[in-house]
Amino acid sequence: MIEILTGSSLNTIQDFGRPHAMAMGVAQGGAMDRLALSHGNLLLDNPVDAAGIEIVFFPFRVRFHAETSFAATGAACPATLDDLKLPRDWAITARPGQTLTLRAPEQGARAYLTLRGGLDMPPVLGARSTDLKGGFGGLEGRALQKGDRLSCLAASTLRLPAAGYGLTRPCPLPPADGTRIRVLPAAEHDVFTPESLQTFHSAAWTLTPSANRMGYRLEGQNVLKLSRPLSLFSHGILPGTVQVPPAGQPIIQMMDANTCGGYPKIATVIAPDLRLLSQTVVGTPVHFETITRDDAVQIIRREAAELSRLATEIATLRTQLVF
Repeated sequence: MIEILTGSSLNTIQDFGRPHAMAMGVAQGGAMDRLALSHGNLLLDNPVDAAGIEIVFFPFRVRFHAETSFAATGAACPATLDDLKLPRDWAITARPGQTLTLRAPEQGARAYLTLRGGLDMPPVLGARSTDLKGGFGGLEGRALQKGDRLSCLAASTLRLPAAGYGLTRPCPLPPADGTRIRVLPAAEHDVFTPESLQTFHSAAWTLTPSANRMGYRLEGQNVLKLSRPLSLFSHGILPGTVQVPPAGQPIIQMMDANTCGGYPKIATVIAPDLRLLSQTVVGTPVHFETITRDDAVQIIRREAAELSRLATEIATLRTQLVF
């Protein structure tokens, strides 16, 4: 069992969300950086989609009330277990009474705390993720508060060396000087003026403070315009959809996005880069690069293959550890 020592309206329990429920109008939800959550779960020999804590408000502190193996992944946060400094993307076993502290990230925006077995929350619509807008999932459908106590699902004891162990290749994070986001053309891409398409693909867009789990609003020096008036009925959209409202500044739908909308769609961010966007800090330049569908498929397949290789490497490493 762990106890939350710092409350926030933003730190929530997340797994891989509810993509199967989008047809019912329920947001997909789930971890904004699935890869970081997966890495933490692999380090603990959990299912990759086991529920953990997504942390976006720092410092974040928890106290352990039982011996618990955990991993901290995602953003590069200075982390300490009592007075012991922990490397990035690291797994270790905490003793009862010890306190984990994650401080403000030096790179990236979101950290993940995973625990052996995964957090024991009742599944709602097939997932344990918190849906703040709907008020369900996670812990009573809300963000974590000071004093909350969380338990883990039953799992066999995981033997780790006293100092713990971690990844040789940490989860990639976007550089501080700009994030390159690969996109595919969306349904209304060709309805925008040639000048607007040139601007969209060549200009540096800035991530504004209007950025949350529902959407990221960008701003640039030029606005995006349609070549002709366009009236759209509300229609289905997915995380990664880049919509352009009448103000002409793009909005990227994130994991808690509505499942429908009526603004013109200029592009769709591919899944591996949507997680990079989730780790982008407010004020950072964002650049779009259009790729082909075949390119996107290959990128997604490479990421899946790399995750599979990492799982094998971690399993092999665990058998070689000296206790």
